Amino acid sequence: MKYQISRIVEKMAPSGIRAFFDLVLGMKDVISLGVGEPDFVTPWHIREKAIYSLEEGDTSYTSNKGMPELRKQIVHFLDKRHGMKYDWDEETLITVGVSEGLDLAMRAILNPGDKVLIPEPVYVSYGPVVEMAGGKPVFLKTDVKKGFKLTAQQINSACEKGVKALMINYPCNPTGASYAKKELQEIAKVIKKKDLLAVSDEVYDELTYDFDHTPLASLPGMKERVIYLNGFSKAYAMTGFRMGWANGPHEIIAAMTKIHQYTMLCASITGQIAAMEALKNGFKPVQDMKREYKRRRRFIVNALNEIGLSCHKPEGAFYVFPSIKNTGKKSLDFAQDLLKKKKVALVPGVAFGKSAEGYVRISYASSYDNLKEAVFRIGSYLEKL
Repeated sequence: MKYQISRIVEKMAPSGIRAFFDLVLGMKDVISLGVGEPDFVTPWHIREKAIYSLEEGDTSYTSNKGMPELRKQIVHFLDKRHGMKYDWDEETLITVGVSEGLDLAMRAILNPGDKVLIPEPVYVSYGPVVEMAGGKPVFLKTDVKKGFKLTAQQINSACEKGVKALMINYPCNPTGASYAKKELQEIAKVIKKKDLLAVSDEVYDELTYDFDHTPLASLPGMKERVIYLNGFSKAYAMTGFRMGWANGPHEIIAAMTKIHQYTMLCASITGQIAAMEALKNGFKPVQDMKREYKRRRRFIVNALNEIGLSCHKPEGAFYVFPSIKNTGKKSLDFAQDLLKKKKVALVPGVAFGKSAEGYVRISYASSYDNLKEAVFRIGSYLEKL
Protein backbone atom coordinates (compact mmCIF):
# COMPACT_ATOMS: atom_id res chain seq x y z
CA MET A 1 0.00 0.00 0.00
CA LYS A 2 1.26 3.47 -0.88
CA TYR A 3 0.54 6.00 1.83
CA GLN A 4 -0.45 9.50 0.81
CA ILE A 5 1.78 11.67 2.97
CA SER A 6 1.23 15.42 3.13
CA ARG A 7 3.26 17.01 0.33
CA ILE A 8 4.52 19.69 2.71
CA VAL A 9 5.78 17.12 5.20
CA GLU A 10 7.14 14.82 2.50
CA LYS A 11 9.35 17.60 1.12
CA MET A 12 10.54 18.62 4.57
CA ALA A 13 14.05 17.53 5.58
CA PRO A 14 14.52 15.98 9.04
CA SER A 15 16.16 18.12 11.71
CA GLY A 16 19.81 18.61 10.77
CA ILE A 17 20.73 18.49 14.44
CA ARG A 18 18.93 15.26 15.28
CA ALA A 19 19.94 13.53 12.06
CA PHE A 20 23.60 14.13 12.86
CA PHE A 21 23.32 13.08 16.49
CA ASP A 22 21.77 9.77 15.55
CA LEU A 23 25.33 8.95 14.49
CA VAL A 24 26.58 9.64 18.02
CA LEU A 25 24.25 7.14 19.71
CA GLY A 26 26.15 4.13 20.97
CA MET A 27 29.61 5.61 20.41
CA LYS A 28 31.93 5.50 23.42
CA ASP A 29 34.15 8.31 24.76
CA VAL A 30 32.48 10.97 22.61
CA ILE A 31 32.57 14.56 23.84
CA SER A 32 29.26 15.98 22.70
CA LEU A 33 29.16 19.72 22.13
CA GLY A 34 26.07 19.60 19.99
CA VAL A 35 22.72 19.45 21.70
CA GLY A 36 21.50 22.82 23.01
CA GLU A 37 20.83 21.75 26.55
CA PRO A 38 22.27 23.09 29.82
CA ASP A 39 24.66 20.67 31.50
CA PHE A 40 23.33 21.85 34.86
CA VAL A 41 20.61 19.88 36.60
CA THR A 42 17.40 21.77 37.38
CA PRO A 43 17.99 23.45 40.78
CA TRP A 44 16.98 21.24 43.69
CA HIS A 45 14.29 23.50 45.13
CA ILE A 46 12.47 23.42 41.76
CA ARG A 47 12.72 19.64 41.51
CA GLU A 48 11.60 19.29 45.12
CA LYS A 49 8.51 21.41 44.46
CA ALA A 50 7.65 19.24 41.47
CA ILE A 51 8.12 16.03 43.48
CA TYR A 52 6.04 17.33 46.38
CA SER A 53 3.23 18.34 44.01
CA LEU A 54 3.02 14.74 42.79
CA GLU A 55 2.97 13.44 46.34
CA GLU A 56 0.13 15.87 47.04
CA GLY A 57 -1.83 14.39 44.14
CA ASP A 58 -1.56 17.30 41.69
CA THR A 59 -1.99 15.20 38.55
CA SER A 60 -5.00 16.74 36.82
CA TYR A 61 -5.57 18.87 33.74
CA THR A 62 -5.29 22.61 34.19
CA SER A 63 -7.02 25.42 32.32
CA ASN A 64 -6.16 25.31 28.62
CA LYS A 65 -4.46 28.67 29.06
CA GLY A 66 -2.43 27.42 32.00
CA MET A 67 -2.81 27.76 35.75
CA PRO A 68 -4.03 31.26 36.70
CA GLU A 69 -1.42 31.45 39.46
CA LEU A 70 1.41 30.87 36.97
CA ARG A 71 0.05 33.35 34.43
CA LYS A 72 -0.28 36.00 37.15
CA GLN A 73 3.26 35.28 38.28
CA ILE A 74 4.60 35.64 34.74
CA VAL A 75 2.98 39.02 34.11
CA HIS A 76 4.20 40.24 37.51
CA PHE A 77 7.73 39.06 36.63
CA LEU A 78 7.67 40.81 33.23
CA ASP A 79 6.39 44.04 34.74
CA LYS A 80 9.02 44.03 37.48
CA ARG A 81 11.88 42.93 35.21
CA HIS A 82 11.16 44.88 32.02
CA GLY A 83 8.20 47.18 32.66
CA MET A 84 6.04 45.07 30.31
CA LYS A 85 2.35 45.11 31.20
CA TYR A 86 0.14 42.24 30.09
CA ASP A 87 -3.26 41.00 31.16
CA TRP A 88 -2.71 37.64 32.85
CA ASP A 89 -5.93 36.14 31.48
CA GLU A 90 -6.38 37.49 27.95
CA GLU A 91 -2.78 38.15 26.89
CA THR A 92 -0.92 35.17 28.38
CA LEU A 93 -0.80 31.50 27.34
CA ILE A 94 1.26 28.67 28.86
CA THR A 95 2.76 26.48 26.12
CA VAL A 96 4.60 23.18 25.94
CA GLY A 97 7.97 24.82 25.51
CA VAL A 98 8.77 27.73 23.21
CA SER A 99 8.70 25.31 20.27
CA GLU A 100 4.94 24.87 20.65
CA GLY A 101 4.58 28.63 21.04
CA LEU A 102 6.30 29.16 17.67
CA ASP A 103 4.04 26.63 15.99
CA LEU A 104 0.88 28.11 17.52
CA ALA A 105 1.90 31.64 16.56
CA MET A 106 2.47 30.72 12.92
CA ARG A 107 -0.78 28.79 12.61
CA ALA A 108 -2.69 31.58 14.33
CA ILE A 109 -1.53 34.44 12.09
CA LEU A 110 -0.71 32.97 8.66
CA ASN A 111 -2.94 32.47 5.66
CA PRO A 112 -1.76 30.36 2.69
CA GLY A 113 1.10 32.10 0.91
CA ASP A 114 1.83 34.71 3.60
CA LYS A 115 5.56 35.40 3.82
CA VAL A 116 7.64 35.49 6.99
CA LEU A 117 11.08 37.11 7.16
CA ILE A 118 13.64 34.98 9.02
CA PRO A 119 17.30 35.87 9.66
CA GLU A 120 19.78 33.13 8.72
CA PRO A 121 21.69 31.25 10.21
CA VAL A 122 18.52 30.12 11.92
CA TYR A 123 17.33 27.50 14.39
CA VAL A 124 16.21 24.39 12.52
CA SER A 125 12.47 24.60 13.26
CA TYR A 126 11.77 28.14 12.08
CA GLY A 127 11.34 27.49 8.36
CA PRO A 128 9.36 24.26 8.82
CA VAL A 129 6.82 25.75 11.24
CA VAL A 130 6.11 28.52 8.72
CA GLU A 131 5.70 25.99 5.91
CA MET A 132 3.45 23.71 7.96
CA ALA A 133 1.20 26.70 8.64
CA GLY A 134 0.91 27.31 4.87
CA GLY A 135 3.30 30.25 4.84
CA LYS A 136 6.49 30.93 2.93
CA PRO A 137 9.76 31.56 4.78
CA VAL A 138 11.97 34.30 3.33
CA PHE A 139 15.51 33.91 4.67
CA LEU A 140 17.66 37.01 5.16
CA LYS A 141 21.36 36.24 5.22
CA THR A 142 23.47 37.65 8.05
CA ASP A 143 27.24 37.38 8.25
CA VAL A 144 30.05 37.47 10.76
CA LYS A 145 31.17 40.97 9.70
CA LYS A 146 28.01 42.35 11.32
CA GLY A 147 28.02 39.86 14.16
CA PHE A 148 25.38 37.70 12.45
CA LYS A 149 22.81 40.41 13.11
CA LEU A 150 19.83 41.39 11.01
CA THR A 151 19.70 45.09 10.12
CA ALA A 152 16.74 47.41 9.82
CA GLN A 153 17.78 48.13 6.23
CA GLN A 154 17.61 44.42 5.34
CA ILE A 155 14.10 44.14 6.74
CA ASN A 156 12.99 47.26 4.90
CA SER A 157 14.41 46.01 1.59
CA ALA A 158 12.83 42.58 1.97
CA CYS A 159 9.30 43.83 2.60
CA GLU A 160 7.79 42.90 -0.73
CA LYS A 161 4.13 42.13 -1.31
CA GLY A 162 2.81 39.37 0.92
CA VAL A 163 5.25 39.78 3.81
CA LYS A 164 3.23 39.56 7.01
CA ALA A 165 5.68 38.94 9.82
CA LEU A 166 9.26 38.91 11.04
CA MET A 167 10.48 36.01 13.13
CA ILE A 168 13.45 36.87 15.33
CA ASN A 169 15.42 35.00 18.00
CA TYR A 170 17.87 36.69 20.33
CA PRO A 171 20.21 35.79 21.83
CA CYS A 172 20.36 33.59 18.78
CA ASN A 173 20.68 29.87 18.36
CA PRO A 174 23.09 29.05 16.65
CA THR A 175 25.28 32.18 16.53
CA GLY A 176 24.87 33.73 19.99
CA ALA A 177 24.13 37.09 18.36
CA SER A 178 21.95 39.52 20.29
CA TYR A 179 20.69 43.08 19.92
CA ALA A 180 21.28 46.10 22.10
CA LYS A 181 18.36 48.44 22.73
CA LYS A 182 19.45 50.96 20.09
CA GLU A 183 19.64 48.24 17.42
CA LEU A 184 16.16 47.02 18.34
CA GLN A 185 14.78 50.54 18.15
CA GLU A 186 15.91 50.77 14.52
CA ILE A 187 14.32 47.41 13.73
CA ALA A 188 11.12 48.48 15.52
CA LYS A 189 10.86 51.58 13.28
CA VAL A 190 10.77 49.39 10.18
CA ILE A 191 8.29 46.94 11.72
CA LYS A 192 5.90 49.83 12.37
CA LYS A 193 6.57 51.48 9.01
CA LYS A 194 5.86 48.26 7.10
CA ASP A 195 2.95 47.26 9.34
CA LEU A 196 4.46 43.89 10.28
CA LEU A 197 3.86 41.47 13.10
CA ALA A 198 6.95 40.21 14.93
CA VAL A 199 7.34 36.82 16.58
CA SER A 200 10.15 37.24 19.08
CA ASP A 201 11.73 34.13 20.61
CA GLU A 202 13.66 35.32 23.65
CA VAL A 203 14.17 32.05 25.53
CA TYR A 204 17.89 32.81 26.03
CA ASP A 205 17.19 36.31 27.43
CA GLU A 206 18.76 35.71 30.85
CA LEU A 207 21.94 34.46 29.16
CA THR A 208 22.89 37.87 27.71
CA TYR A 209 26.45 38.73 28.76
CA ASP A 210 27.61 42.13 27.53
CA PHE A 211 24.55 44.36 27.94
CA ASP A 212 21.05 44.20 29.40
CA HIS A 213 18.49 42.25 27.41
CA THR A 214 15.69 44.40 25.98
CA PRO A 215 12.47 42.63 24.94
CA LEU A 216 11.22 43.85 21.56
CA ALA A 217 7.69 44.15 22.95
CA SER A 218 8.89 46.55 25.67
CA LEU A 219 9.71 49.29 23.14
CA PRO A 220 7.15 52.07 22.61
CA GLY A 221 4.35 51.12 20.23
CA MET A 222 5.53 47.50 19.89
CA LYS A 223 3.40 45.58 22.38
CA GLU A 224 0.49 45.35 19.93
CA ARG A 225 2.82 44.15 17.14
CA VAL A 226 4.83 41.48 18.97
CA ILE A 227 4.10 37.89 19.94
CA TYR A 228 6.57 37.50 22.79
CA LEU A 229 7.78 33.95 23.44
CA ASN A 230 9.81 32.79 26.41
CA GLY A 231 10.29 29.77 28.62
CA PHE A 232 12.13 28.01 31.40
CA SER A 233 14.32 25.52 29.50
CA LYS A 234 17.55 27.44 29.13
CA ALA A 235 17.88 29.93 31.99
CA TYR A 236 16.50 27.56 34.63
CA ALA A 237 17.93 24.32 33.15
CA MET A 238 14.40 22.89 32.81
CA THR A 239 14.47 21.46 29.27
CA GLY A 240 12.66 18.24 30.18
CA PHE A 241 9.80 20.08 31.89
CA ARG A 242 8.78 21.55 28.48
CA MET A 243 7.50 24.84 29.87
CA GLY A 244 7.07 27.99 27.81
CA TRP A 245 4.71 30.90 27.49
CA ALA A 246 3.40 33.47 25.03
CA ASN A 247 2.27 37.06 25.51
CA GLY A 248 0.65 39.20 22.87
CA PRO A 249 -2.49 40.99 21.67
CA HIS A 250 -5.54 39.25 23.11
CA GLU A 251 -6.94 38.43 19.65
CA ILE A 252 -3.78 36.54 18.73
CA ILE A 253 -3.46 34.81 22.10
CA ALA A 254 -7.12 33.74 21.79
CA ALA A 255 -6.41 32.27 18.34
CA MET A 256 -3.31 30.46 19.64
CA THR A 257 -5.35 29.13 22.56
CA LYS A 258 -7.95 27.66 20.19
CA ILE A 259 -5.28 25.61 18.43
CA HIS A 260 -3.68 24.68 21.75
CA GLN A 261 -7.07 23.43 23.00
CA TYR A 262 -7.40 21.01 20.10
CA THR A 263 -3.81 19.73 20.21
CA MET A 264 -1.97 19.92 23.53
CA LEU A 265 -4.99 20.78 25.74
CA CYS A 266 -2.68 22.14 28.44
CA ALA A 267 0.89 22.00 29.66
CA SER A 268 1.79 19.49 32.37
CA ILE A 269 0.56 20.53 35.82
CA THR A 270 3.83 19.28 37.33
CA GLY A 271 5.81 21.50 34.98
CA GLN A 272 3.61 24.49 35.73
CA ILE A 273 4.06 24.08 39.48
CA ALA A 274 7.83 23.76 38.98
CA ALA A 275 7.78 26.92 36.80
CA MET A 276 6.08 28.88 39.57
CA GLU A 277 8.83 27.84 41.96
CA ALA A 278 11.48 28.85 39.42
CA LEU A 279 10.03 32.35 39.10
CA LYS A 280 9.61 32.66 42.85
CA ASN A 281 13.05 31.51 44.00
CA GLY A 282 15.16 30.87 40.91
CA PHE A 283 17.10 34.10 40.32
CA LYS A 284 20.30 33.18 42.20
CA PRO A 285 20.78 29.81 40.44
CA VAL A 286 20.27 31.57 37.09
CA GLN A 287 23.00 34.08 37.90
CA ASP A 288 25.35 31.34 39.10
CA MET A 289 24.90 29.41 35.83
CA LYS A 290 25.30 32.58 33.80
CA ARG A 291 28.66 33.36 35.44
CA GLU A 292 29.91 29.88 34.58
CA TYR A 293 28.72 30.13 30.98
CA LYS A 294 30.48 33.47 30.67
CA ARG A 295 33.73 31.89 31.92
CA ARG A 296 33.40 29.07 29.40
CA ARG A 297 32.61 31.52 26.60
CA ARG A 298 35.86 33.37 27.25
CA PHE A 299 37.83 30.12 27.18
CA ILE A 300 36.26 28.57 24.08
CA VAL A 301 36.45 31.71 21.92
CA ASN A 302 40.12 32.27 22.74
CA ALA A 303 41.01 28.59 22.40
CA LEU A 304 39.34 28.14 19.01
CA ASN A 305 41.05 31.22 17.61
CA GLU A 306 44.41 29.94 18.90
CA ILE A 307 44.08 26.60 17.08
CA GLY A 308 43.17 28.32 13.83
CA LEU A 309 39.36 28.39 13.72
CA SER A 310 38.21 31.99 13.41
CA CYS A 311 35.53 32.53 16.03
CA HIS A 312 33.63 35.71 16.82
CA LYS A 313 32.56 36.43 20.39
CA PRO A 314 28.85 35.69 20.93
CA GLU A 315 26.81 38.09 23.04
CA GLY A 316 24.48 35.52 24.55
CA ALA A 317 23.10 31.95 24.70
CA PHE A 318 25.72 29.17 25.06
CA TYR A 319 26.96 28.63 21.52
CA VAL A 320 29.94 29.66 19.43
CA PHE A 321 29.84 29.55 15.64
CA PRO A 322 33.41 29.27 14.34
CA SER A 323 34.37 29.28 10.68
CA ILE A 324 35.92 26.15 9.19
CA LYS A 325 36.36 27.67 5.74
CA ASN A 326 40.14 27.52 5.96
CA THR A 327 39.98 23.71 6.15
CA GLY A 328 38.47 23.46 2.68
CA LYS A 329 35.82 21.06 3.97
CA LYS A 330 32.04 21.24 3.88
CA SER A 331 30.57 21.52 7.35
CA LEU A 332 28.89 18.09 7.31
CA ASP A 333 32.09 16.40 6.10
CA PHE A 334 34.08 18.24 8.75
CA ALA A 335 31.70 17.24 11.55
CA GLN A 336 31.50 13.59 10.46
CA ASP A 337 35.26 13.27 10.04
CA LEU A 338 35.96 14.93 13.40
CA LEU A 339 33.49 12.61 15.10
CA LYS A 340 35.01 9.53 13.47
CA LYS A 341 38.66 10.40 14.09
CA LYS A 342 38.61 12.39 17.34
CA LYS A 343 35.21 11.59 18.88
CA VAL A 344 34.08 15.20 19.22
CA ALA A 345 30.48 15.86 18.21
CA LEU A 346 29.36 19.28 17.02
CA VAL A 347 26.68 20.48 14.61
CA PRO A 348 27.47 21.24 10.95
CA GLY A 349 26.52 24.77 10.03
CA VAL A 350 24.45 23.69 7.03
CA ALA A 351 21.81 22.45 9.49
CA PHE A 352 21.03 26.13 10.14
CA GLY A 353 20.55 27.19 6.55
CA LYS A 354 22.43 27.36 3.25
CA SER A 355 24.24 30.56 4.22
CA ALA A 356 25.62 28.84 7.33
CA GLU A 357 27.77 26.50 5.26
CA GLY A 358 31.42 26.89 6.25
CA TYR A 359 30.63 27.10 9.96
CA VAL A 360 29.95 24.69 12.82
CA ARG A 361 27.98 25.18 16.02
CA ILE A 362 29.65 24.31 19.30
CA SER A 363 27.71 24.37 22.55
CA TYR A 364 29.66 25.39 25.62
CA ALA A 365 26.92 24.03 27.86
CA SER A 366 29.44 21.37 28.83
CA SER A 367 31.97 21.16 31.63
CA TYR A 368 35.13 23.23 31.51
CA ASP A 369 37.22 20.04 31.45
CA ASN A 370 35.20 18.67 28.53
CA LEU A 371 35.71 21.90 26.62
CA LYS A 372 39.47 21.81 27.18
CA GLU A 373 39.73 18.20 26.03
CA ALA A 374 37.50 18.89 23.02
CA VAL A 375 39.62 21.83 21.90
CA PHE A 376 42.75 19.69 22.26
CA ARG A 377 41.19 17.00 20.06
CA ILE A 378 40.00 19.53 17.47
CA GLY A 379 43.47 21.10 17.38
CA SER A 380 45.05 17.67 16.89
CA TYR A 381 42.60 16.98 14.07
CA LEU A 382 43.39 20.29 12.34
CA GLU A 383 47.13 19.62 12.48
CA LYS A 384 46.70 16.48 10.38
CA LEU A 385 44.58 18.05 7.64
